[in-house]
Amino acid sequence: MDASYCPQDPLDTGLSPDSDQHVRTPFYSQDLAGAVSADANMLAPETLAALATELADDLIELAADRHSGASAVLSLPDKTEDFAEIEAAAVRISDGADTVAVLGTGGSSLGGQTLTALAECGFGPRPGKPRLVFFDNVDPTTFDAFFRTADPARTRFVAVSKSGGTAETLLQTLTCLEWIESKLGANAAAKTFTALTEPKPSPLSRIAEAHGMPVLAHDPRVGGRYSALSNVGLLPAAIAGLDIRAIRGSAKAALDASLNVNAMSSPAVLGAALNIGLGNTRGVGASVLMPYQDALQPFAFWFRQLWAESLGKDGNGSLPVNALGAVDQHSQLQLYLAGPSDKLFTLILADATGAGPDVAESKDAELDYLSGKRLGDLLEAEQRATAEMLIKNGRPTRILRIAQPDERSMGALMAHYMLETILAARLLKVDPFDQPAVEEGKELARAYLSAARRR
Repeated sequence: MDASYCPQDPLDTGLSPDSDQHVRTPFYSQDLAGAVSADANMLAPETLAALATELADDLIELAADRHSGASAVLSLPDKTEDFAEIEAAAVRISDGADTVAVLGTGGSSLGGQTLTALAECGFGPRPGKPRLVFFDNVDPTTFDAFFRTADPARTRFVAVSKSGGTAETLLQTLTCLEWIESKLGANAAAKTFTALTEPKPSPLSRIAEAHGMPVLAHDPRVGGRYSALSNVGLLPAAIAGLDIRAIRGSAKAALDASLNVNAMSSPAVLGAALNIGLGNTRGVGASVLMPYQDALQPFAFWFRQLWAESLGKDGNGSLPVNALGAVDQHSQLQLYLAGPSDKLFTLILADATGAGPDVAESKDAELDYLSGKRLGDLLEAEQRATAEMLIKNGRPTRILRIAQPDERSMGALMAHYMLETILAARLLKVDPFDQPAVEEGKELARAYLSAARRR
């Protein structure tokens, strides 16, 4: 796919190519026709325009911050000087390994999971690459099962914590360190483990130093949930054999398409205005992200943290909900169509027509409609039907269309959602980069652990 690729309209909306409700960019298109109209439950076009106009000065400011480097998050897709270090680390970690376990939680894990899902679902050749396992919880049963089956001599670990003090990551690391040393000896950690943390003294950096582990620097200015396009997400992607330069390159193109234009032509501005406008005027309190490709399922989980942790402050925010078509057509669509009209739906659609193996024709008359069809034909029909049914039932529905889930579409979608989230925070007048309520919970958990130790 070249850099000029733009998907076709996902539905026959009748919109002209320059409509304010439909925007094409490199690697994806956004169609708001199913969410913006004078109909009840939809966002009025004048409200969309007013909110987008309100963001015009913010757009100019953010574009300037990107180019000056004042915004590390928005400058990240322009960065190229760290590719060699990331790729070299991926080669070193993969050498002699059949399994690489990534230790971390939240943003330290979800970005890598989202990107590596592209390889796991078979988009592109990945010969000779180790499998990646992400430990983002601290369930001892999961670790016990892993230790029973993994070969310690062919297992590598990457421990990720921005602060270096995340309790979950530290205990994951100490648990795996004890397992490796019990199997391979006291000096095995130097070859087996890599730490990724801020370049400052911390518990994780001290563990790494004591055991001779290589350490990669986590940018102190980039928070975990915004770190997918940094070495936090790109290192696992490189280990999986993905093209990390294409990921960043498409993210750069997506930011260009949203920042270097007027507000009414910016996909991220329109997305932010849609979300906040529906909340303000229609009582929409949930944002459902529903891709149809398995490779995009982790992306919906990544979005959920980004949206919730960035906007849920001072009584603001909407509930992010992850769904997957066609699975949730059978488990959630009844509620979506006939339940409360309090949700915005974003469907991510990719062209699936003709994909999949040939299926032999059946002589059963009841299977006539499936004769000569493939899995992709059914998926295409179902995603189109869901979009049309949601809109027909007055459910605000945005369509994002990509060609296929790959490095370029994923980089573009990640950049789009990071910017959309930052712009939504501007409209809500909240800081998109802090998480004070989460920090309070972390302190309380540490207090419980300390009290239990004293007893």
